[in-house]
Amino acid sequence: MLRYAIHRLLLMIPTLIGVAIVVFFMLRVVPGDVVEVKLRGDGGNVSEETLKLERQRLGLDKPLIAQFGDWMIGLATLDLGKSMWTDRPVIEEIGIRLELSLQVAVMATIIAVLIAIPMGTLAALLRDSWIDYVVRLVTIGGLAVPSFWLGMLLMLSLLTLFNWLPPITFTPLYVDPVANLTQLIWPALAVGYRYSAVVARMVRSSLLEVLNEDYIRTARAKGVFENIVVSRHALRNALLPAITVIGLEFAFLIGGLVVTEQVFNLNGIGKLFVQSVSRNDFTLIQGMVMMIALFYMLVNLTVDMLYAAFDPRIRYR
Repeated sequence: MLRYAIHRLLLMIPTLIGVAIVVFFMLRVVPGDVVEVKLRGDGGNVSEETLKLERQRLGLDKPLIAQFGDWMIGLATLDLGKSMWTDRPVIEEIGIRLELSLQVAVMATIIAVLIAIPMGTLAALLRDSWIDYVVRLVTIGGLAVPSFWLGMLLMLSLLTLFNWLPPITFTPLYVDPVANLTQLIWPALAVGYRYSAVVARMVRSSLLEVLNEDYIRTARAKGVFENIVVSRHALRNALLPAITVIGLEFAFLIGGLVVTEQVFNLNGIGKLFVQSVSRNDFTLIQGMVMMIALFYMLVNLTVDMLYAAFDPRIRYR
């Protein structure tokens, strides 16, 4: 398995190079100029000479191939450059917001797993019962209700019923756990509800399919206790598709909570993405795309490794 993991990690290098090439040239095709937005965006009367000097400072006057060469050299040395808007290192801009987005994603994943696996298992074991119908109704509601709208309802309910709103300023978990959880538990619940609906439906359908397999009937015919049949034989195999969904949804949450972060006034990666696009901050956009691409690949590798842990029949060589 170690050899397989090393092989997959090495394959990430050409994939990241491909992502870097695509994102670099696609951004240069998009109309707009960060210098124009920065110096003339609010109606500022800035001379063409000043714009030219700013473009020279940012390296935008260089040929496209030269800019691409600088970008690839920076990637090779783990230097993502500086933001064209704030003139701060891209790694620093991403780092101060990644903690918040990562914590929300982890909390939403934990909430989703704790809710989805019991719900999906009960719905499959009690198929076509009233419990199954309730679970289906809850999961359909989770798929139909947008996370940001549920977040708005949570905020309005807290304000109306308790005259209370979560703190606005982000406090790291290691500084004040109570203040941190008070602020982030609500967006995690809003996102985790939809997350759990997707996973619960996947667990239910997978478990129903596994329960009809021959080895399940054989275990029952041998007199194995039902809870052992479900937990050791059926559920472990049924969780494989659910693990894939959990991994992909978790990776999506890192940069995909744009509207939810706006509702809860969270300064995370999603909000930073919107700001960088509106400002045509090429270097910051490129850095975030590379980060999310790397995150997706690492999550996929982790999911593949978990397959072998849940299903002994899977062996990676």
